Amino acid sequence: MGRGRVELKRIENKINRQVTFSKRRNGLLKKAYELSVLCDAEVALIIFSSRGKLYEFSSAGMTQTLERYQRSSYTPHDNPIKQETECWYEEVSKLRAKHDSLLRTQRHLLGEDLGPLSVKELQNLEKQLEGALTLARQRKIMIEQLEHLRKKERQLGDLNLQLRDKLQKEGENLKAIQDFWSSNTVQAGNNNFLHSSQAGHIDPPPEPILQIGYQHYVAAESAYVPKTMAMAAETNFIQGWVL
Repeated sequence: MGRGRVELKRIENKINRQVTFSKRRNGLLKKAYELSVLCDAEVALIIFSSRGKLYEFSSAGMTQTLERYQRSSYTPHDNPIKQETECWYEEVSKLRAKHDSLLRTQRHLLGEDLGPLSVKELQNLEKQLEGALTLARQRKIMIEQLEHLRKKERQLGDLNLQLRDKLQKEGENLKAIQDFWSSNTVQAGNNNFLHSSQAGHIDPPPEPILQIGYQHYVAAESAYVPKTMAMAAETNFIQGWVL
């Protein structure tokens, strides 16, 4: 005797409803898997129970299948506003998933929620931490070197100012010495010019001339011999002549 036809309506008994859900859910998931394997079809199945629990199956990845479904569902004849809204919705979904992934990675790096991770994921996390620690050390060394170079730059700047002041003072002293020597040289040149000009006005000494007679000799020599010497010579001459 065959099984009677089951009436399709909500099962009022809670236990019977839960048992039926589990059996038919497993059968549906099995049928979806068989369809994807036998017919080489891309199948995606999403099931939410009455308690809100999620059950899903996808032969090629749920996200990829949903994106393909969205691209195939909307034709160019659809409303452009609706298409733009769907695109923004898809973009928001991607950004939200990326944000959740980053938050989860941050918690893992802080040492939180490490229980569900596998050994391979823990090893990858350890490598990431080692790489971040290496970069932090290199950055610290670079900052210390930069600070040392800035300190050295300030010291060299101070030394440059000191040398510039010293050079300026030496330049002023050298200029004063040059001005002093220049003034002395000009003064000496003026004195030499005056001496040479005065020497040019001195009459040359008379040439020796043979004189005959007393009066003429005295007259000729009186221009160059002092008066007392002339008188003495005249007296001697007269006395000698008298004798």
